[in-house]
Amino acid sequence: MSNQIFQGLNFQLSEEHLAVQQAARDFAQTELLPEVIDRDEKEFFPEELVRKMGEMGFLGMMVSPEYGGGGMDTVSYVLAMEELSKVDASASVMVSVNNSLVCYGLEAYGTEEQKQKYLVPLAKGEIIGAFALSEPEAGSDATSQHTTAEDMGDYYLLNGTKNWITNGGRASVYLVMAQTHPELGHKGINCLIVERGMEGFQIGKKERKLGIRGSDTHSLMFTDVKVPKENRIGADGFGFKFAMSTLNGGRIGIAAQALGIASGAYELSLKYAQERKTFGKAIAEHQAIQFKLADMATSIEAARLLCFKAAFDKDQHRSYVQSAAMAKLFCSQVAMDTTIEAVQIHGGYGFVKEFHVERMMRDAKITQIYEGTSEIQKMVIAREILK
Repeated sequence: MSNQIFQGLNFQLSEEHLAVQQAARDFAQTELLPEVIDRDEKEFFPEELVRKMGEMGFLGMMVSPEYGGGGMDTVSYVLAMEELSKVDASASVMVSVNNSLVCYGLEAYGTEEQKQKYLVPLAKGEIIGAFALSEPEAGSDATSQHTTAEDMGDYYLLNGTKNWITNGGRASVYLVMAQTHPELGHKGINCLIVERGMEGFQIGKKERKLGIRGSDTHSLMFTDVKVPKENRIGADGFGFKFAMSTLNGGRIGIAAQALGIASGAYELSLKYAQERKTFGKAIAEHQAIQFKLADMATSIEAARLLCFKAAFDKDQHRSYVQSAAMAKLFCSQVAMDTTIEAVQIHGGYGFVKEFHVERMMRDAKITQIYEGTSEIQKMVIAREILK
């Protein structure tokens, strides 16, 4: 799909982009909204909705049609992520992980055999994937992998534990980072494709979380899991570079998620402010509320432009390390600030589940944590601007 958003400073969306945006908006409003509060309360996301997201093409948007995907650009992905996140960030994070981390990593660096076996069903939404990097002692520090993959000739013997794995309990395919050559540090890390059901692979307890409670987050345990050599992605020792490359794209997805949470909370606040009356007039007529709405709208627009810029850089095959980190840093802060103000505008109603914004405030916090904390993003940005 051609991308004209930033070409010649043309900020108009193409007809193709508008169609993607509308399809995602309709799906979010008709399929995700009706029971979103109940899913959050029960910490559950039904397989039926995952299947529908796959049928709509949301789980393999950017994958080439050759491998069962939609062949869309990153801007289309951002537009869809924003619309889904306006309603249910638990749904959108599944979409983000499957697209930005799992499918992207396999299509960019996998062998043809790996693509046919794993990427095709992932892109079609027939199965879902997970990206396993974080560990109990290695969250944002991807160089400190305590999970090991001992080279046994024609297979690796995988041992260790992974934490905070999105889609951990429902995935069929896991991209697992592990240390094969400790003496080489980060240059000794490999990425292995692990299948659900491999002997010695156990899925741990489901985490009880502050936000994105419908999302499936588990720990993973590996005890002498035999992973065939053909399941290694890239050359021996390529795992760290693989992880860093996929995380750069993942930051765009999380920025879009944060943008969606913020814009969803803003839209609810605008509607509420126009309907809620105090002292004989709508609270939107009070200057204090107008100032809040103006600040929210301005921040969201700035966040959206940063997000589109990162997506555009990726689509134009330019370096997007800096723009993705900037988008993730700024959008996540806007999500947090906007949802806090949304609760404030709603007053007492903002503190109860019925009006959605308290859930959005809880969901917003994770966008400042995963794919690297705000401090990590600042380190990435500083490294780029000091080159």
